[in-house]
Amino acid sequence: MNFKITLLPGDGIGPEVIAEAVRALETIARKYDHTFDFQERLMGGCSIDKYGSSLTDETLADCQSSDAVLLGAVGGPKWDDPNAKDRPERGLLALRKGLGVFANLRPVKVHPALVDASPLKPERLGGVDILVVRELTGGLYFGQPKMREMKDGCERAVDTLEYFDYEIRRVMELAFDLARGRRKKVTSVDKANVLESSRLWRQTASSIGTENPDIELEHTLVDTASMKLITAPASFDVVVTENMFGDILTDEASVLAGSMGMLPSAGLGEAGSRSDGEARMGLYEPIHGSAPDIAGRGVANPIGTILSAAMMLRHSFKLESEACSIESAVEQTVTGGARTADLGGKLTTRQMTDEIIKRIEES
Repeated sequence: MNFKITLLPGDGIGPEVIAEAVRALETIARKYDHTFDFQERLMGGCSIDKYGSSLTDETLADCQSSDAVLLGAVGGPKWDDPNAKDRPERGLLALRKGLGVFANLRPVKVHPALVDASPLKPERLGGVDILVVRELTGGLYFGQPKMREMKDGCERAVDTLEYFDYEIRRVMELAFDLARGRRKKVTSVDKANVLESSRLWRQTASSIGTENPDIELEHTLVDTASMKLITAPASFDVVVTENMFGDILTDEASVLAGSMGMLPSAGLGEAGSRSDGEARMGLYEPIHGSAPDIAGRGVANPIGTILSAAMMLRHSFKLESEACSIESAVEQTVTGGARTADLGGKLTTRQMTDEIIKRIEES
């Protein structure tokens, strides 16, 4: 089969980890007789430097015409001026909106061999296998009005937290569908004791829970959820929440796995948004940032990006065996003791990928 993939390496370590994910995908293509047509475009700080825009119309159009998009990371101190008209993160938000990817899937699974890499006590990490589903195109990041102004002699800033019921419903329905293939439990996270948007969120979640009686639904306030992620993480199965809460909680959850470099993510659009039946448009990226302090040194952990490529195979291309091949190879590699610097080891970015590719080829 033939698939068109747009690569957005971005800034910092982004180009390094994207290059390794491409090597893994090329190995899959040879093994399973697929063709992946890669096209590389600029986005983020590097795009600001060259084009004066973090995401050009041309790059967005190229992404929209692809079967999926694989992103590295964006941002860095060079573009951190809060008064700048454009910043790398604006390009990322515009890309998500432009692709219509409304749900961000972030799996958090603790490898037994990496228990000691987490700051948590080992007894808290047994059985941790969480899938966070974060709403991606609504909430504070996109609500209007959004502005800064002078009022009564003081500077005033406004961000609007806005959700429509249909935005909540579609991400909630996806969470329930995903839970059906796991342990059949959904935890909906909100702040319904304070926020009107969260009361709509809880109301909608309850309605969908009634429509899916085979799935256990629990409602949890975000402050309680943040505590339980550390004290009882194995109690979660699928966690679904709004945009900002999901952004914060998934970074917290990353410490369970020992390193942010281990964790992938998938931003998914509506089912059937691709030509192949239930296939979805997807934006795939590791959850880590651009890590400018280690950029160019060849020591970044490529696993989060390689696992993001596996999620792309599963969700946008419907290639389950191929996705499992990558995931199994990563599992075997980590179990075998391969470690990059973030995990206390000495392997380079490329050497870690070499170990993973060897196991893909051997399986």
